[in-house]
Amino acid sequence: MRFTEDSSSGINVIRTYGGGEIKVNQEVYRGPVIVSVSQIVPGPAIGGAGELTEAHAAPLLALEPELVLLGTGARQSFPAANFGAEFLAKGIGLEVMDTGAACRTFNVLVAEHRRVVALLFP
Repeated sequence: MRFTEDSSSGINVIRTYGGGEIKVNQEVYRGPVIVSVSQIVPGPAIGGAGELTEAHAAPLLALEPELVLLGTGARQSFPAANFGAEFLAKGIGLEVMDTGAACRTFNVLVAEHRRVVALLFP
């Protein structure tokens, strides 16, 4: 899917996703990636959401989100409970969905000036 609207420069916008790739602004990522309004950080070197542990929450929490989106690939799959507990303990929402839904939701929330962070698996 391709997004074309660019409502503001200086913020990260997910342009396309699919086929094992995620394009944020003009950069293409072929592995897990963490995206916030202003930062892009490499995601954990793991195969999928089922391998996430509480230690993988730290880079997401460091970006001080009010909401974290977890895009788990072509299909929704859930991480271990200890991963989600890290966000619950800090009062931060965690939404788990397929990557397409996470990309679309990220762009909407960024346009609403929300402090959202997405961990996306292509």
